[in-house]
Amino acid sequence: MKICKVSVILIVLASLTSCAHMHPHPMDMTQAIQNAKTPADHEALAKHYEATAREMQSKAQEYKKLLEKYDANAPHYGRQAQNLQSHTEALIHLHEQAAKANMDMADSHRKMAVEIK
Repeated sequence: MKICKVSVILIVLASLTSCAHMHPHPMDMTQAIQNAKTPADHEALAKHYEATAREMQSKAQEYKKLLEKYDANAPHYGRQAQNLQSHTEALIHLHEQAAKANMDMADSHRKMAVEIK
């Protein structure tokens, strides 16, 4: 059975949204980006993106461990095993993509900070 991309995207968005609750003072990214004028502003954005990338990579690692359990116990899950494995693989891929995108954003803001100096 094919993975429904909409459901996977909704799961990832819910996961990403839940990450906002882990930060005591979540950054208003729209406002922070609009107000970024100094090297320190861009450095703060870079640090935020790096932290988010680490969270996404950590989530990907958690899903990899879960996938190992699904693989090892596939007979226990019966016909659902393949669906569980496919969905988990998709979550791993999406979290890894999110980690890379956040690291790319961090790199961009670091370059902007250097250019402003």
